[in-house]
Amino acid sequence: MAELARVRRAREERGQRIVERLRSDGVDVTWDEVRGYANGGTVGRPHVALALMRAGLVGSTQEAFEARWLGERYRLPKEDTDVFTALRLVLEAGGVPVFAHPRATKRGAVVPDSLIVELAAAGLVGLEADHEAHAPEERAHVRALAGELGLVVTGSSDFHGTHKPVRLGAFTTAIEAYTQILNSAHGVPALL
Repeated sequence: MAELARVRRAREERGQRIVERLRSDGVDVTWDEVRGYANGGTVGRPHVALALMRAGLVGSTQEAFEARWLGERYRLPKEDTDVFTALRLVLEAGGVPVFAHPRATKRGAVVPDSLIVELAAAGLVGLEADHEAHAPEERAHVRALAGELGLVVTGSSDFHGTHKPVRLGAFTTAIEAYTQILNSAHGVPALL
C-alpha cells in the first residue's frame, strides 16, 4: 500500500503543478475546484479538463486533451510505478496482471516485445490487443506475441468515466479470456 500512496501523492502534486501553470497563464481554475471534481479520488487530468469546461475555455473533455491544453502545453510528466514492481504487487494481491495497450503510440513509446517477454517470464498473465489506440496491424502483432508467450488476449475501451472521450464497451474481452482471468485470480472473490 505504500507504493500506491506514493503514486497518489505524486499525482496530486502533478495536478497542483498543472493548475499552477494554468493560473500563471491567467486561466481561471483553482486547485480546490479540481479536487472537488475528483470527489475524494485521485486527481487526474480529466478533472482539470472539467475545470477548463466550467471556465468556458473548452467545449468538451476531448477538446481539453488537445495539444493547446492538456495534450501538450499543460501536460506534465507523471511518476509511475516501475512495471516489474507493479507486476509483483498485483501478483502478491492475488490479482491477474494484464499489460494494457502496449502498442498505443499516442500514449508514449511502444513497449518493446523484449520487455513483454521479460514480464511474461515474471508472471504476466495477459496482454491487451484490442484497444482504440491500436491499429489493426498492431492488434494482430500483439495477438501473435500473446499466442507465442501463452498469454491471455484482452480488449478494453479504457473507459475511466464519463469525463473521458471514450465509449464504454468499444472493445471487449472474449468470454473465454474473461473466464481464464477469473480462474487465475486468488485474492478477493470475483464480483459477477
